[in-house]
Amino acid sequence: MSSDTSASTAPTVEKDMLPNADKETIDLESQTYPIRHIETHHEDPDLIKIGDNWVSRKELFAAFGGTLNPGYNYPPSRKFANPAPLGLSAFGLTTFVLCMANVNVRGVTSASVVIGLAYFYGGFIQLCAGMWEMLLENTFGATALSSFGGFWLAFGAIETDAFGIVSAYGDDTKGLNTMLAMFLLAWFIFTFGLLLCTLKSTVAFFFLFFSLDMAFLLLGIGHLYPDSDGNPHLGLTRAGGYFGLFSAFAAFYNAFAGLATHENSLFVVKAVPMPWSPLFPRKNKSH
Repeated sequence: MSSDTSASTAPTVEKDMLPNADKETIDLESQTYPIRHIETHHEDPDLIKIGDNWVSRKELFAAFGGTLNPGYNYPPSRKFANPAPLGLSAFGLTTFVLCMANVNVRGVTSASVVIGLAYFYGGFIQLCAGMWEMLLENTFGATALSSFGGFWLAFGAIETDAFGIVSAYGDDTKGLNTMLAMFLLAWFIFTFGLLLCTLKSTVAFFFLFFSLDMAFLLLGIGHLYPDSDGNPHLGLTRAGGYFGLFSAFAAFYNAFAGLATHENSLFVVKAVPMPWSPLFPRKNKSH
């Protein structure tokens, strides 16, 4: 990045935190960033002013490393790429393929082709992205990506005959459906906890976890109420598949938001905070 990069697209540093406050630029690991002075509240140093709003510094750390809230985060302390778009892409693509089978696109009912994706892309690659989030000190990103990477690995194991998971139930279709329902509903509970942690993030990020949570719930209930042949409830499975597709597209959208910059794309995504988020633009807010 060159020294003439505009302040609107480059990371910023608080001027009052620099060794020499008279400087107009700072060099961080051979990259030069412009300095934008950030006003600190005279009574509470934890509060800084963005526009007309006073915001806690703790609120400025976005759930997936900050790329969905450009301009609000400090430059990284190390040269390490943001792994969130990779993890989101792995999740979105694998979910898209599986849910196409759930909604019976073009009459397809078997999701066997997703097994490879579940192991190598949605599983292994997403798990790696989660571990890399740990290096960025991002607990939420590490927990979410690593967990869903584990979900896809577990799903692949269930669908792989060599593991003998399905065959272990023999003719007990009720027992198999019940345990698959418990598997999916457990993920619904876990995802609901993550959903609560996105209430102060962006609308797109919240929608990703909301639609995913609904997909787990509907698919789980579908296994609790199978048809006479022991197959999951068709209507609930399709509804869960559609919510899964919404989640997949939301993951693609959030991944694009982390990838597209003014330097590499003609189109960039602007973060839209939740209405009750401290980052949501408000007028005439004062202390």
